[in-house]
Amino acid sequence: MKMFSASIFVLILPIIRAQVPHWGPCPEPEVQPAFTLKQFMGRWFEIAKLPAQFEKGRCIETNFTLTTDNSIRVVSSEILKGKVRKIEGTGVIEDPKNPAKLGISYSYVLPYSPYWILSTDYVNFALVYSCTDVLRLFHVDFAWILGRTRSLPDATVEKARETFTNNNIDVTRMIPSLQQGCDKTL
Repeated sequence: MKMFSASIFVLILPIIRAQVPHWGPCPEPEVQPAFTLKQFMGRWFEIAKLPAQFEKGRCIETNFTLTTDNSIRVVSSEILKGKVRKIEGTGVIEDPKNPAKLGISYSYVLPYSPYWILSTDYVNFALVYSCTDVLRLFHVDFAWILGRTRSLPDATVEKARETFTNNNIDVTRMIPSLQQGCDKTL
């Protein structure tokens, strides 16, 4: 079984090379209690993240717009090699009893990926977590610290990192996002 697990990991490793793989299933962190989707809508800037292969640029931001009671238009953008790149997707509340557990997809053929709001005050910061199990042998996770502005106080970022850690989410590889020189309109 260990040989089989190792073989699968080696085969999938090139696909997840920029991601953060961990042995075992995804953690089950607590999410924002009494989450209000309408208050979360709007423009969010990426302050820090776990490395993600799909985010290579700078000035990364996402704009969330409510389209129905539980459907969201998601537009993410970045500047890469001097050009603005945008991608549009959809988001849904996966469980109406737990509205902080969103699902987001940027393709009609791919399933929704978890996009869980662990904590937010709606006006300054939000902590987002996503995780995908691979045969329950290992998982690949993503974590983001978002802000309503392009920067947050160091104390807010440190408290955010502690929140992830207290939820068994390894953020030792978390890196700051580049939000300088964002003079192009996103």
